[in-house]
Formats: sequence, C-alpha cells, structure tokens
Amino acid sequence: MHPELRARFNSDFSPEKYAALLRCVNETEKWPADFRISETPIFLTREFCDEVVGAANEIVAKTRSPEFARHAAGAIPSGLEVPNETAHPNFLVVDFGICTEGGRLTPRLIELQAFPSLFGFQLLLLGCMRKAYPAIPRHWTSSFGGIQDDDYLKLLRRTILGDSRAENVVLLEIEPAKQKTRVDFACTESLLGIPPVSLTDITKRGRQLFYERGGREVRIERIYNRVIFDELLRRSDLDLPFSFQEELDVVWVGHPNWYFRISKHSLPFLKTAHTARAFFADQFPAAESTGDFVLKPLYSFAGLGVDMEPTREKLAALTNPQEWILQQKVHYAEFVPTSEGPKSKAEIRMMFVWPDNEPDPILVNNLVRMSQGKMMGVDFNKDKTWVGSSIALHERGS
Repeated sequence: MHPELRARFNSDFSPEKYAALLRCVNETEKWPADFRISETPIFLTREFCDEVVGAANEIVAKTRSPEFARHAAGAIPSGLEVPNETAHPNFLVVDFGICTEGGRLTPRLIELQAFPSLFGFQLLLLGCMRKAYPAIPRHWTSSFGGIQDDDYLKLLRRTILGDSRAENVVLLEIEPAKQKTRVDFACTESLLGIPPVSLTDITKRGRQLFYERGGREVRIERIYNRVIFDELLRRSDLDLPFSFQEELDVVWVGHPNWYFRISKHSLPFLKTAHTARAFFADQFPAAESTGDFVLKPLYSFAGLGVDMEPTREKLAALTNPQEWILQQKVHYAEFVPTSEGPKSKAEIRMMFVWPDNEPDPILVNNLVRMSQGKMMGVDFNKDKTWVGSSIALHERGS
C-alpha cells in the first residue's frame, strides 16, 4: 500500500522485534491474546484511507434510512427479541476485504455487525507495535478524524459508562476467562474499570441484577454486552439466572436486538460501489451461477457454517433458506510483501462507537486480519507467518 514505509519496515524487521511485540501483547494484561498476532501492521496510503473511510460511512448511513428500518424489522429470530431496544446501536463494525480491481486496491464489503469488537485491545496493540518497531513513524496512527488516544478513551467511556459509576457497569459474557477475546476484556477493565462478569455469576432480584465485587453485592445499571446469541443458544448446559427476554431495570450498551438488525441480514439491502451482490437463499435468482457466490448462515459468528462452494442441490436441501444468504465472491489481493516469500492478504474492520445522545456514530479505530489461506480463519493459516490479527496505520491527518 505505502511502498516506502513497507520497504523500510521489512528491512528493519527481525524475529527479536516480533518477539518483543508478543511479550508486550501477552504480558501487559492479566490475560494474553489467544489468537495469532501478525508480524506487521499494514500501511495505508492517503488515497486508500479516504476511500475506505468514505465507504464505511456510506454503508453506515444507509442503515439509518426508513427503508432500511423496514428491511430490518424482520431480522430478529422468533423468541429472541429483547425488551427496551435503544434508539440506535452503540457499536457498529464494517468489514472490508482489500481487493484488486482495475489494477488498484479497493475495499469491498464482506460483513457488518452492530456489536462490539476489540475496542480495548486495539489500543494496546497500537502501543505495542510502536514500542516494538521503531521504524513506525510516531505520527502514523490507527484512529480516524484526528482522534488522539485520550479522545478515544473519552468516547469509549461515554458510550459504555454513560452517567454510571464504573462499578455499576459490567462487561457481560459467557465464562469470560475462557473466551478467545478475553485479552480485550482485560484491556477494557484496565482502561475503564469495568469487570468482565460471567452471565452465570449474576444474581436477579425482581427486575434488578447484581454481581459480587470485593465481597459485596453491587447493582448493575449498565451491561456492556459481549454475549453472542449463537453461543448462548448452543450452551444448554448453563444455569442462567435471568433471560434476555425479561423486563429488566438495566441499560444494554450494545442492545442485543441490534446484533440482528445490522448484520448479514442487511447485506441484500445494501447497494453501494463497495458492496458485493447478495441474496437471501430463498430468493436466489435462477439465472445466477452458485459458483460465483458464498453461502453464509445469518445467525452464526466467526465464520462458522460458511460454504465457499454452494450448489443448487445444497440450496434445495436447506430447511430454512430464509436464514441463509448468498454473497458474491470477492477476490482478496495479495499485496503485503513479507520477509518470507508469499505476500499476505488482508481485511480491515472499521470500528464505530455511538454514545447515547450523540447525533451520529463516530468512526474511531480499525482492526485488520491477515491471511495467506483460502479464508481468513485460523484453520486456513496453520503454520503460516505474517498472518493473524493486526492493525492498519495511516499518516495522521489522512
């Protein structure tokens, strides 16, 4: 992307510096990163940065229209709607594959979700990258709109804490210490003072929820929700103290309904210069070739159930085709030169927060996943290097 900085970084790279990066990432917080950290960030040119920012903002704007609201009205599966839906989502993430079209790199929408991402961890990763790699210029950043680290923290605090004290806010997850994203939970606790609490450790009295902190019971006013419904529905072994469908005296930060309303369900509606065509499986046109599309389940997370080679026979065998989509395949560019041969591919997640009473969502940061396999997942990148979780940097002001 940025050839001069890429060449400088690669020539300065060493296994010792990468080891220092991993020590910083894995030893700063109480929990390490349970996923692979890439050896490198990616470096965006001003032109690509402007394009991906514009593409993300355009897609988010389309989710705010009356037409989209009508489309999203049927997005929540029966029986899973949660009361007291907020006026807008508190978090939005938009994932783009970085592709080659017409001889240039361009972002192409892969997925989007109104759900939190690694907002805490990405700040740690940025600091560790800067510390481990002196070749990265100090004025290169991962944030957007001139946001500095202090501004970023203030926005997170406004979004997650609102007017509540930190002890009355919890990060809610299913057994957080066992989750792959637990390093982000630890970062969030360090940054904001809110503890990760397991859904099974909550006490309910009437409409109020409580958790134990320092040997005393503390009322929960706001829930920073990290529980993914897909996992919750699969965990029939859990003894749950309350149901998400109950009327509760809590504020959901990242209300669960938005997880469904802005999701893969949105893809057939969204049409911009940076989207790929998408159809619900029960509406897939007879004239289209299934070989040009990827089949995705609407209600799974982290790439589970994705079929890269759908057929008409597979579509006919679906018992609930309205809960699947076909999305036109995009071809990721191999554009990141590495020190060990093959170039890496990447996708970039644009991360928005939307505090209560704020008129518009705010683009604050990004997350990158790098790959040399057929897909981005771990199973496709075993024993490979210069792959995994990373971050995109650009010159401040671009």
